[in-house]
Amino acid sequence: MTSDRYSLRQLNLMVRDAIEMQLPDEYWVEAELSECRERGGHCYLELIEKDEHTNTPVARASAKCWRQTWQMLQPHFERVTGQPLHAGLKVLLRVYAQFHEAYGFSWIVTDIDPTYTIGDMARKRQEIIRQLKEEGVFDLQRELCIPMFAQRIAVISAAGAAGYGDFIRQLEENDYGFKFEVQLFPAIMQGEQVEQSIIKALNSIYSRIPDFDVVCILRGGGATADLSGFDTLALAENVAQFPLPIITGIGHDRDESILDMVSNTRVKTPTAAAALLIDNLLQVLTRIDSAQQRISTAINQRFATQKARLDSLQTLLPVLAQRFLSNAKHRLELIEIQLQSYDPQLLLRRGYSITLHNGRAVRDPQQLKAGDEIETRVEKGIIKSTVQ
Repeated sequence: MTSDRYSLRQLNLMVRDAIEMQLPDEYWVEAELSECRERGGHCYLELIEKDEHTNTPVARASAKCWRQTWQMLQPHFERVTGQPLHAGLKVLLRVYAQFHEAYGFSWIVTDIDPTYTIGDMARKRQEIIRQLKEEGVFDLQRELCIPMFAQRIAVISAAGAAGYGDFIRQLEENDYGFKFEVQLFPAIMQGEQVEQSIIKALNSIYSRIPDFDVVCILRGGGATADLSGFDTLALAENVAQFPLPIITGIGHDRDESILDMVSNTRVKTPTAAAALLIDNLLQVLTRIDSAQQRISTAINQRFATQKARLDSLQTLLPVLAQRFLSNAKHRLELIEIQLQSYDPQLLLRRGYSITLHNGRAVRDPQQLKAGDEIETRVEKGIIKSTVQ
């Protein structure tokens, strides 16, 4: 048995000295966060590296960011990236090695480069967008139209959220007295459960499609918060293929999320979503009023035209009537002249006579027989004879 024996503390102190001698500098390290938590003002991180092909972890380490440093790095990271550090993010950390004889080894974080995380987020977003376009679903929502009378609204939002309250208040207090029917489908709108929670709410709405005209996905603004849940493939696919128009108002000023990209209409805030629905009805009312005005104008113009025609006819009728009577009188005079030319009396005056038998003109002697009495009319009288 060797005589060189050390206590655990002595051995750990030797390890600490060795690490401090061999790793005296600070280093930039790329890693994925598998865990991130705050305690006592400090931030405790679990770092992981995965194989690019199998996604299997190939390295793990713990890291800490002490309070004084964390109070500076946290707000800067969130302001630049639009979200806090959380599990699943890829980060670029500046660290130095620290081994404490009582607490073991850790990497101590002195800086975080948010642009690296933004680049990784952008790469993932572009990959999701590419896949959605390959599937042919990226633009499906924009093929839908918000109905003219969109008043039955299904809302996906956190129960009791200020943004949802603002949305309801905006609808109820609109200046035109429009009435809306709103039903809330509660969902988690921040953190890792966003995707599953919103998809569950969409499924509930889908089971009642005939009851609604449009869907609003709302999230209040306020402080910068985690929006990564709105940049997932599964959620984008569900929204893109939903049969009702979806309006997003998830309250952020950075570049639009993938959820915004695949929705029918994107607005920045819940109140803007309410304003959109109010304006939609106002446009319908304006169109109805305009159509009513056009119809009224057309009817009035038609009445005026017909009245003018009647007035014109009323003026022309006496003239037309006199002309008609004059023409009719002239025609009667012509007929009278023609009739006079056929007057038997004129023939008698010219020396002709007319023989009658039983009041009928005799045109053929064969019509008569012996003993028939006939009358012969001449200009000056009547001659009666008996056929022999």
